[in-house]
Formats: sequence, structure tokens, C-alpha cells
Amino acid sequence: MNTYQAKIGYARISTVDQNLDAQIEALTAAGCGMVRQEQRSGTTLEGRPELNNILDFIHKGETLVVTRIDRLARSMHDLQTIVTRLKDKGAHLAATEQPVDTSTAAGKAFFDMLGVFAEFETNLRRERQSEGIATAKRRGVYRGRKPKIDMVAIGERLAGGATPTEIANAASSSAIRRRAVARSCSRAAT
Repeated sequence: MNTYQAKIGYARISTVDQNLDAQIEALTAAGCGMVRQEQRSGTTLEGRPELNNILDFIHKGETLVVTRIDRLARSMHDLQTIVTRLKDKGAHLAATEQPVDTSTAAGKAFFDMLGVFAEFETNLRRERQSEGIATAKRRGVYRGRKPKIDMVAIGERLAGGATPTEIANAASSSAIRRRAVARSCSRAAT
């Protein structure tokens, strides 16, 4: 691993059931002066502000350090995009639990192999999920995810004279948008 320049750690979990502590401890022990962390899915680079901050501001000679490359991304395309952005800035990628260090030829080769397996694992998980959903639909027990919108509460607010925009703005979850409220209202009317 690059031991001569600054190391910036990146820790990521996907769900609230997971814990960042072990990653942060490992990254700190690896000499990372700064550890950025976030709870986001690794299946896309979208919506990951901490990772994008690192990629925007990392300097020549610095190293982005993760515990495992699956903490960075779950697709070969995204991993290559990250490494290209690092390479363009003269920075490197290293992992504490895997022999990945893009400042060496062997580290680059191992990185590529691990990336292929991370993407393969994600694709297998999606296939299994699709198969499970199809089976549940055939048995008539598939209901999909639970709705985020409480139709009874929306009906009460509409009856009280509130508009879909007012309901969406007052919602405690920013995931509920005006369009979703309006769509739910039109479904309830049919």
C-alpha cells in the first residue's frame, strides 16, 4: 500500500442494520487521516456525496483506502470509473483486507479480478430475488413493498381541504412527493 502520501478512508454500509465501526477502525489503523462514511447502496455511484467529495478533492499521490472493494462499488463499470478518476488525478486505490493497491501492477490485476466477482455476486442476488418474486406471484402471495403513503391519512387531509402539494410538503419523509400523493389519490378514486 502507498505509505508515503496521505490516505483518505471511505466506509460504506447499505442498511441501518449494518455498522460502520469495524470499517472505521480498520481504516484508522491503516493510517487514514480522514475517514468519510455514508449509508448508501453500492450498486450505483449516484447519490453518494461522500465518495464524490473524495473523488473531486483527492490530490496527486494520495490514496483512497477502503476495507474491501465491495464497499466502494458493486459493478465493474463503477469500479473502473472510480479508478479512472483516481488515475486521472494521480491518486491510487488500496484495500486493507485485500491485496489491492492500484499503484502496483499486481494490485491492479487483483483489483480487476475482485471487481468481476463483486459484480457477479450482485447479478446472482438479483437473479435470486427475481426468481423469488416470480414464485411468490405464481402462488398469489406477492404483495410488493409496503406503501410509503398512508392512504387513510391522505384521505382525511384531502377531506379537510388540503391539496396534494400541501400534503407532500407536510409529510415527515422527503421521499413522499406531490406526484406520489396525487397518484395515490387518483388510484383511490378508481
